[in-house]
Amino acid sequence: MTDPSYIASELGWLYPDAHCTLDFANPFQCLVAVSLSAQTTDKKVNEVTPALFAAFPDPESLSQASVEEVGGYIRSLGLWKNKAKNLVALGKELSERFDGQVPATEKELTSLPGVGIKTASVVLAECFQVPAFPVDTHVGRVSKRLYLASLSDTPEQVMVKLKKKFPIESWIALHHRFIAFGRDICHAQNPGCNRCPFTSFCRYLKSAR
Repeated sequence: MTDPSYIASELGWLYPDAHCTLDFANPFQCLVAVSLSAQTTDKKVNEVTPALFAAFPDPESLSQASVEEVGGYIRSLGLWKNKAKNLVALGKELSERFDGQVPATEKELTSLPGVGIKTASVVLAECFQVPAFPVDTHVGRVSKRLYLASLSDTPEQVMVKLKKKFPIESWIALHHRFIAFGRDICHAQNPGCNRCPFTSFCRYLKSAR
């Protein structure tokens, strides 16, 4: 039977220093980097953002760029055309509606172009220390395999369930530890079950038998 406290304890022991692997220096850079991370890896995002941030260091400069200009910096990423379009629109919205500042509420963040609940949650947690439990592919996969969520749950539904199962003060750290566990052991294909402490109640192993 799934025991959330046991899961939290084991992940804390395995990954005590888990943290965000995107590189950024301020809330604006964080928002841009997280927006770019959809359907690609943090490593690939980190490869393009230094030049992108040098060219467009703030919302105002980004708002004045063309989609083609921004696209030239992120062409190596998946969905780069749509992301470039959203970034220019994002720069304009931040400049016009928020005086060039990244807002610190979920409602305001998700009103921005290309910003969904996951991106908003990451920005809130990383930049404003607002308790949040963002659900990316790793968090979703691990949660479903450990019976913390149902297979049919959307990322938003997974997030709601995780927030109910774990203390609010643990959300940010656990989010990073779930990701670390997903990257290190609980892979989508050929997971390292021989190193997993949760094999006694794993949905993946149960279905594989």
